[in-house]
Amino acid sequence: MRFVLFVEGHTEQKAVPSFLKRWLDPRLGQPVGIKSVRFDGWPELIEEVDRKAHLHLEGSTRNDVIAVISLLDLYGPTIYPAQLQSAADRDQWGKEHIEKKVNHKKFRHFFAVHETEAWLLSQPEIFPGDVRKVFPKKVETPEQVNFDEPPAHLLNNLYKQVTRRTYKKVVYGGQLFSKLDPDVAYDKCPKLKVLLDEMLTLAKAAGL
Repeated sequence: MRFVLFVEGHTEQKAVPSFLKRWLDPRLGQPVGIKSVRFDGWPELIEEVDRKAHLHLEGSTRNDVIAVISLLDLYGPTIYPAQLQSAADRDQWGKEHIEKKVNHKKFRHFFAVHETEAWLLSQPEIFPGDVRKVFPKKVETPEQVNFDEPPAHLLNNLYKQVTRRTYKKVVYGGQLFSKLDPDVAYDKCPKLKVLLDEMLTLAKAAGL
């Protein structure tokens, strides 16, 4: 039994499934599979999410699929109505909009608030010491690193400040996710907690 995870980039495709499994598997009777499907950015995911979800949920392997989960950064998409400015409002509207578009009981959508890099910020000790020393106080609540300077932008600025090099998302992100303790991120990132709790509930309901 497996989840199908829709993601928008290479880092999410490579690093996020194993990160999620490290939290889920110890809580299940048997390991859960997570198959990642990468889209070419958020516009393609939004455009294709309903068609691709139904392919997995109604195709020949549908009985092996626990659910299709789509995951997007809250920062980036321009689908939100103009009057919605807060993270909470955009998260709620976007989730409802995408789940209504797919309209299937075994589909869920979640946002990483504001980006998956917020999960990394939850554990500063996984970063190089010189970078960690210049972390601002706001990283103590990672999901509140906001639209003005979202997590990946913050990391890019800090890496350039300290190392004179940019933050290479695919290279560094993969390395950092392999070090990240999912329990730490779960405790510090409420929206990640919602995602993991829902995946755990679905997996248990499927008999794992």
